[in-house]
Amino acid sequence: MTDIKSGIERGFEMAQNERKPRVIAKGRWLTFIDDSGWEYVTRPSVTGIVVIVAVTADQRVVLVEQYRPAVQQRVIELPAGLVGDIDGRQTESLADAAARELEEETGYRAAEMVPLFEGPVAVGVSDETVAFFEARGLARVGAGGGDDTEDIAVHEVPLADVNAFLASQRAKGVAVDPKIFAGLYLAGVSLPATRATSPDRS
Repeated sequence: MTDIKSGIERGFEMAQNERKPRVIAKGRWLTFIDDSGWEYVTRPSVTGIVVIVAVTADQRVVLVEQYRPAVQQRVIELPAGLVGDIDGRQTESLADAAARELEEETGYRAAEMVPLFEGPVAVGVSDETVAFFEARGLARVGAGGGDDTEDIAVHEVPLADVNAFLASQRAKGVAVDPKIFAGLYLAGVSLPATRATSPDRS
């Protein structure tokens, strides 16, 4: 067994040594990489991505809705944003970025940002990782809506109505980001049991 394990480890090390990632193309924000035949994209100027779970004192989850060109649909999501992509803020911490994005997108300010989990989200096509935070001690300080480049609608949905609300939005052709459910789970928020269904594509 030891010999087999050692052989596997040597094979892995050889494969790692033979890897020669090369840049295929560059856009304004994305770089296209070929890594020994496997193609993926990276964001050179970004140091992280934050996703924020924000539940108000009266048990409403704060969601955002915006048009996403990549899927050509409006999408309902948890508040989120990039880290390190703004001039003068390249060294911004994940927690500080989460607080900034929450306030920009929703108008809510958090007294505390609690880290929940961090990991990759699209390992087949991207090297991006996301960090989930729970926003605690919310106070409304503005209207939200995002920065000058964004057009964001804010939804405050009672936890008991989240499943029904998202189902109704999907029926209207609005996409729903599954990270909503992942974030609520990580924050220890329980939703009424329901069976997830896909839109009728017949």
